[in-house]
Amino acid sequence: MRASVAPRRVTSKTHARGLKTHRAMTMPRAMASVSELQGKENKDVRVLVVGATGYIGKYVTRELCARGYNVTAFTREQSGIGGKTAKDGAIAMFPDATVKFGSVSDKTSIATEAFGSEGFDVVVSCLASRTGGIKDSWDIDYQATKNVLDVARERGTKHFVLLSAICVQKPLLTFQKAKLKFEEELQNAGDISYSIIRPTAFFKSLAGQVEVVQKGGPYVMFGDGQLASCKPISESDLAKYMADSIREPEMTNKVLPIGGPGEAMSALQQGTMLFELLEMEPKFVKVPIEIMDVVIKVLDVFAGFFANMKDAAEFGKIGRYYAAESMLVMKDEKYDAKSTPSYGTDTLKEFFARVAKDGLAGQELGDQAVFK
Repeated sequence: MRASVAPRRVTSKTHARGLKTHRAMTMPRAMASVSELQGKENKDVRVLVVGATGYIGKYVTRELCARGYNVTAFTREQSGIGGKTAKDGAIAMFPDATVKFGSVSDKTSIATEAFGSEGFDVVVSCLASRTGGIKDSWDIDYQATKNVLDVARERGTKHFVLLSAICVQKPLLTFQKAKLKFEEELQNAGDISYSIIRPTAFFKSLAGQVEVVQKGGPYVMFGDGQLASCKPISESDLAKYMADSIREPEMTNKVLPIGGPGEAMSALQQGTMLFELLEMEPKFVKVPIEIMDVVIKVLDVFAGFFANMKDAAEFGKIGRYYAAESMLVMKDEKYDAKSTPSYGTDTLKEFFARVAKDGLAGQELGDQAVFK
């Protein structure tokens, strides 16, 4: 385990404004757990990461190791995107962490395989449903995450860091409702402090069309390309922000929306930037959002007769949501870029340039990708 590294303080003025805006979402409690952690060096703070081999989880685990925490990664025997990572692969992925195997769907497995006879000061949950399907959402975004919290509370864990999503502020989809239900239970637990991290869009969730455009294809967008905007954040910057939350008192017992640096960008702006980077003539395909509404209505009708069509209808609604809803903080029932905190140094333009050069190999979103 590497030596303790002092965590970086969050100094962004924008982030400070975001904390003030969301003060009403805070549930202040006694800070005994935070004061206990402040008395320990990073190497003496035991951290459990669940969902460690997932899209964001692997970056969070590596960041915590880099800061010198005593990290345990808990994962399935066949984990990662599409279950392609076997036990040996997971162990090799985290050379500076202890890797344990079991199931977050089973409280007994969590208690015996993850916790064992030892406890953890901090639990970091990067769990997320693989597809956003109805059953998968309730099983993972709510129940499995609650299983981990229940065991953590029983074992005296001091702090729980939750990776959530900014879109739960307008919960129209099943996975959003499942995440929000767990958020509420975590906030109301009373015997464990928390940091609930709600990131905006991820870089890689916006990069699915880079290779298509490179090959001469059009950039596809809904409506006029300005229905929705976001302030995307890189997985690396998000991992740093989540690691910060273990030590930062201002991030304790808070719901923390967070985006990346720079201005909010619409799909039209993202596409224009991509064509400029590739030095190609812009070629857009504008899809009327009403087409998605028709498809969803048809799928809903079939779902009423065939149970196996319910997820298909849900996937249609997910696509429509991301096409029309901004990944920004809502203020007075409107999306507000200025109220959306910024963090980090990685920019979407730099990421697009890197993907254009090196591709997305090894960085896939799997079932969570919108454009495949």
